[in-house]
Amino acid sequence: MIAGLDGLRFQHWQTSLREDGVLVLSFDRAESSVNTFAQDVLIELDSLLERLAMDPPKGVVLASAKASGFIAGADIKEFATFGENDMVGDAIRRGQQVFQRLAELPCSTVAAIHGFCMGGGTEISLACDYRVASTDASTRIGLPEVKLGIFPGWGGSVRLPRLVGAPAAFDMMLTGRSLSAKAARAIGLVDKVVEAPLLEDEAAKLALRGTTRPFKQRFLGWATNTWPVRQALAPVLTKQVARKARREHYPAPYALIDTWKRAGGGTQSQLAAERKGVVKVSATPTARNLIRVFFLQERLKSQGGKDHGISKVHVVGAGVMGGDIAAWSAYKGFEVTVQDREQRFIDGALSRGRALFEKKVKDESKREQANARLRGDLNGDGVPDADLVIEAIIENPGAKRELYADLEPRMKADALLTTNTSSIPLTELRGHIQRPAQFAGLHYFNPVALMPLVEIIHHDGMAEATQQRLAAFCKAIGKLPVPVAGSPGFLVNRVLFPYMLEAATAYAEGIPGPAIDKAAVKFGMPMGPIELIDTVGLDVAAGVGAELAPFLGLEVPSSLGNVESGKRGKKDGQGLYKWAEGKPVKPELPKDYKAPADLEDRLILPLLNEAVACLHEGVVSDAELLDAGVIFGTGFAPFRGGPIQHIRETGADKLLEKLKALQARHGDRFAPRPGWDNPALHG
Repeated sequence: MIAGLDGLRFQHWQTSLREDGVLVLSFDRAESSVNTFAQDVLIELDSLLERLAMDPPKGVVLASAKASGFIAGADIKEFATFGENDMVGDAIRRGQQVFQRLAELPCSTVAAIHGFCMGGGTEISLACDYRVASTDASTRIGLPEVKLGIFPGWGGSVRLPRLVGAPAAFDMMLTGRSLSAKAARAIGLVDKVVEAPLLEDEAAKLALRGTTRPFKQRFLGWATNTWPVRQALAPVLTKQVARKARREHYPAPYALIDTWKRAGGGTQSQLAAERKGVVKVSATPTARNLIRVFFLQERLKSQGGKDHGISKVHVVGAGVMGGDIAAWSAYKGFEVTVQDREQRFIDGALSRGRALFEKKVKDESKREQANARLRGDLNGDGVPDADLVIEAIIENPGAKRELYADLEPRMKADALLTTNTSSIPLTELRGHIQRPAQFAGLHYFNPVALMPLVEIIHHDGMAEATQQRLAAFCKAIGKLPVPVAGSPGFLVNRVLFPYMLEAATAYAEGIPGPAIDKAAVKFGMPMGPIELIDTVGLDVAAGVGAELAPFLGLEVPSSLGNVESGKRGKKDGQGLYKWAEGKPVKPELPKDYKAPADLEDRLILPLLNEAVACLHEGVVSDAELLDAGVIFGTGFAPFRGGPIQHIRETGADKLLEKLKALQARHGDRFAPRPGWDNPALHG
């Protein structure tokens, strides 16, 4: 029968019998550039494994026929439809059964991993007897299900703790972090690491000869999964999770720990507990919204193709933003020159760039190459050679226009000129531009290395080709581009500003900063608005306020009106809070202190109100792009799916009534903005 399988190509699988008697089973999902597990893929694999079980070869190597990587995991689109149709349990059961059939084959099985190995890809490799991974930098192994509001459900949460020990397993599963081949080898997840061309041969050798894992790893896998240890370790893990995520916001990591803690018996019993736990969390609004956020991210990634035509970047302005934009571009492989009016500013940018490369690039020779790509340029000699010029100077329209008049005549005919302005409308800046079709906003967020979003700011004279090139450039530097209109504040700052302004107003009224921050974090924001104002800088917040407050008809409170020198926030060590070692020193609230009952509404509703206005005015083209921009640009509670999704789930009419109540109580800054009758809010 093996001979009958040799060379036989199914719809999604290829088989090849080697001379040494090892069968190579290669995954090649039809009509897809990436391997993902859909139900038809699993059904086909099940029948194939059934035949192998009846007449086993000397060994089986599980590999990928795709150059793009090993296996990306489950087909998320299909999984999302199962959630809508209450079919998640069936889908989980099928994956578990097929992977268990693989685990029970009467011959040795080896996963040959090259490139990404995520989710279900990691779970099927865990069902094999051994794992070999390539040394290639693209090889990453992970279980990111928690980022989708669920946890590994095809046996991963059962097998990984047994294999590598509970501490290392939960570090992977609770964070969703992926490991390099070397790191996976260090914890015992991978048995051997080899160069990519040797992968199949080494996997076949392992299938024929086997190997014995070090005693320490085997002992750790057994000891940390005994009943007493599970009871002792589970509360520790729960406490670690609680420091980063609230149970009511993100139930999946807690459910994962609870399932592991309680599940007893053999493999089938533990798989049943795993299945029950995943089905339960998959039905939560958090899972539904995090899966939605995944698709929003994929949509942003698809905005640009590959053809950006950019190899050299010139950045004018070596401050924190400009310097970090330059360093990040160099880190991602672009030749970058950075200019400022004084060498000391450039030196600061180059120093921060070296610190970034030190942190991000472990290979010393590659680190030196990154340093060589980032060059200081006091006189702007890089302008004539640049394909992209990014202006990142002070938020002053006159200064920017003067700079453009100097830059543009020296630029190449096909070069793009962009501004990193955070709030100035492009109509104020493009007046004297000679080639408005090639001028746009390219608005990054601070800190550049951490914030994934870049707003591509439009104006009515900009060419579509400019949008496409900039989106492709964003993709090349690992950022998510969102196209937005060039009105004041664009999208992210405009939506965020009323939220921060109301926080500053509450602070000026005497509500303690920690109470304000606590209310926002309880809602699900990544940090409180008072801490955020200090982090951004009171001077920057005041500058944005001066631009946006008149446009939005809002008043800037005293806490933002007069920014004292040396008290601009985190960068000075003193702002609304005192800062020590990069962290705010927040005064303790009195034990009997009770925050005003409407504080959370006062903070969040202005943000939602402005999001509605942005959608109404067409600042972005649709509700999905708005939600994506606000989530990836501000960190807005991902488990809520974005401002518009939150309005839909809570009820637009209910929130509108709350706004009107706040307007009656606190004033017209809470007056509902136009657009609350938009059908997109009631879907």
